[in-house]
Amino acid sequence: MQEEKSTPLRPDAQRNRERILEVALAELTRSADAPVSVIAKKACVGQGTFYRNFPNREALVLEVYRYEMQQVADTAAQLLLTRDPDRALREWMDRLAQFAMAKAGLAEALRTTVSRHGGLARLGHGPVTRAVTLLLDANEKAGAIRSGLTAEDFLLAIAGLWQIDPHSDWPPRAARLLDLVMDGLRAGASGRDRPAQDEGAADAPEPGSPQDRRA
Repeated sequence: MQEEKSTPLRPDAQRNRERILEVALAELTRSADAPVSVIAKKACVGQGTFYRNFPNREALVLEVYRYEMQQVADTAAQLLLTRDPDRALREWMDRLAQFAMAKAGLAEALRTTVSRHGGLARLGHGPVTRAVTLLLDANEKAGAIRSGLTAEDFLLAIAGLWQIDPHSDWPPRAARLLDLVMDGLRAGASGRDRPAQDEGAADAPEPGSPQDRRA
């Protein structure tokens, strides 16, 4: 028996789907109660096209959230290509904070939806966990953070981020929290190399030694 393969969307159908997601993100971010009819109209698609892609409003909200979380997760690998591991990790944490604060309306739309899906932490958890694991592994190999940390440890450590009021002056509070987390990750790090001054001190002769007297 041949294994069934999913049929890829036609280019026009794919464009319709992407346009619906783009409009839905903007509308749900503005208002958690944005009606499906408004989203379909602004995306320039009919009700039939909308429901072929998303059978109900709940499916749309979940897909928008998953899509956005995937975008955030994908930046981890991109940052590691151009920055040192510890810098990449800290900048990725800032990206996550920006997502959490900027998508407050989307988060509100998710509240009733996620109660039937095991909570918000499960949605988009796979991509984010993989991104965190990638960043932690790179930092551990570089000696920039302590060893043995897991993605679950990291996600628990930054859980306070989701408690910050997005309508407040959140950037300095988020920065302080994430700096504290970063300091904790660095505590006990092995370090890639010994500091240069330590190497020099180790090679210097002790006062009163034969080498010191010859000098």
